[in-house]
Amino acid sequence: MFEGFTDASAHVDGIRIHAIKGGRGPADRGPTDRGPTDRGPALLLLHGHPQTHAIWHEVAPTLAGHYTVIAADLRGYGDSGKPQGAADHSSYSKRRMAQDLVELMRSHGFASFDVIGHDRGGRVAARMALDHPEAVTRLVTLDVAPTVAMYEQTSFEFARAYWHWFFLVRPAPFPETLIRADPDLYLKQTMGARSAGLKPFTPEAYAEYLRCLSDPATAHGICEDYRASITIDLEHDRADLAAGKRIVCPFLALWGAHGAVGQCFDPLAEWRRWSAEVSGEALPCGHYIAEEAPALLLERVLPFLQS
Repeated sequence: MFEGFTDASAHVDGIRIHAIKGGRGPADRGPTDRGPTDRGPALLLLHGHPQTHAIWHEVAPTLAGHYTVIAADLRGYGDSGKPQGAADHSSYSKRRMAQDLVELMRSHGFASFDVIGHDRGGRVAARMALDHPEAVTRLVTLDVAPTVAMYEQTSFEFARAYWHWFFLVRPAPFPETLIRADPDLYLKQTMGARSAGLKPFTPEAYAEYLRCLSDPATAHGICEDYRASITIDLEHDRADLAAGKRIVCPFLALWGAHGAVGQCFDPLAEWRRWSAEVSGEALPCGHYIAEEAPALLLERVLPFLQS
């Protein structure tokens, strides 16, 4: 996976954020390498739970023909740092994660960039667009509705499909202990329980997800991510809604027609509470769009990013 990509990791906020980089934007096609600040447009790719940057392996090579692509592991996931969670879970807030990634991109000379975020990465990307409007030029979210809407509108159908949202937020070390007991079973019960089963995942990608989840520290990072979502992230989101804060960049929201997000919520209506610039649609797939429908995803996102 990711042939031709190189390590792009950086130390930010006292931890290492693991990332890979590949491709060159159109402005950088020439006889010499003019340095990172002269390269063409940058595109940041952010994964979701319980995965890593490896989710992009089907689409990153094509995207790299148009952009300098950086695919990162969120803190707590993959090969990124996994600090101990703070008492108020702020060390895993989406605000903190967004700051990590803004600093990562700055370390490569990119003060502004486009971003595509799937699942948890979509929540981080949306928070980044709110907190750092000067940095995010275009935003794409994949199969995610706003966190506050999903918690406040929880139904029986959603709770049954997204049981892990309520399991992972239990106090430590209960959920961590169960995940560490059998990481492979946890992957099969989360990723494999979706509409497409395990079919979308290549052996190489699945092996990467299992390798990273088998690190005992990953279980804590994942749980703290979700504990932050039901506490401090809700505080940040509700405060921004009350203050009328909005996402101001062009925004494309895509979701899977066969997934719980599209079946239990109206993602476009919910994102319109946050943005006057959002457009979007359901795609004929499930949750893992980049692995279930990579060609269709590219067909939708490239015209948007290039507009």
